[in-house]
Amino acid sequence: MARFKDYDPEGVIPAALLPFHEDLSIDEASYRKHLRDVVSVDGISAITVNAHATEVASCSFEEQTRVLDITVDEIGDGTPVIAGIYADGSFEAARLARMAEAGGASGLLVFPPNPFSLGAQGRPEMAITHFKTIAEATDLPMICFQYPLAGGQGYPLDTLLRIVEAVPSVRAIKDWSNDVRLHERHIQTLQNLPRPVHVLTTHSAWLLSSLVLGCDGLLSGSGSVIADLQVAIWRAVRANDLVKARALNERIGATVEVFYADPFVDMHNRMKEALVILGRIPCAAVRPPLVKIEESEIARIRAALEKAGVGREGAIAEAA
Repeated sequence: MARFKDYDPEGVIPAALLPFHEDLSIDEASYRKHLRDVVSVDGISAITVNAHATEVASCSFEEQTRVLDITVDEIGDGTPVIAGIYADGSFEAARLARMAEAGGASGLLVFPPNPFSLGAQGRPEMAITHFKTIAEATDLPMICFQYPLAGGQGYPLDTLLRIVEAVPSVRAIKDWSNDVRLHERHIQTLQNLPRPVHVLTTHSAWLLSSLVLGCDGLLSGSGSVIADLQVAIWRAVRANDLVKARALNERIGATVEVFYADPFVDMHNRMKEALVILGRIPCAAVRPPLVKIEESEIARIRAALEKAGVGREGAIAEAA
């Protein structure tokens, strides 16, 4: 078992993509290569699987188990693995958590159940019960995935505080609140609790702005493509080197414009195309309901990668 005991989720954490063959079966060989490429970047602190970037919604329980097994087998001895817990029901979430612990995961990224969008913000005990149910199944540290409040699946700050008080194994949030002022409150409040809770930003579209507010890390699917840039900007901000951070942000911004363009749902689809362009995976196939993007958009991704210097030797040094 490759589990890192007492893992504390902070720092730069890419979320892995999952390559498929043209017939939409998992391309295990390409996935292993992708994992090696990502973890070869000096400075990442963990890697996340079975999350949005891995197209978890289209993967069966057995496939999620296999993805985790491959990941731990390939890189688990050197890098902590965080397993996504994506389920509409708390019992299924607990089953996934038990599988993740048995499979060697060092932490869990807990997604909000889709039924929460129907009004659970008015019943905070539902969210608390969900996390308690998972905590009864495993003692792995948890990262609470904080969605935007407007969609109904985000947790009001008071609810977050009740969750972390009731469930001490919640050690961090992945903040996708999409609200600068609320994001800042999360950082100021959660990271200054008697038992601090890390705020990991996933605001890739405004990463520099988010990091300078004082996040304890970042967790993002774009790390599958630009982990080196993410580590570099993280280190620059931590060193208070804003000149270097701004230069790196310009490079990252070129990828942001294509990865996170409308429609937002295509973000990981676009990242797969980027990996094909860079020669890191052979096929950008995605599972339905996702569909392949058009050639004109692929051309824009190619241009953005060139502008950002992604894959070009010495590109990070040039931003210094």
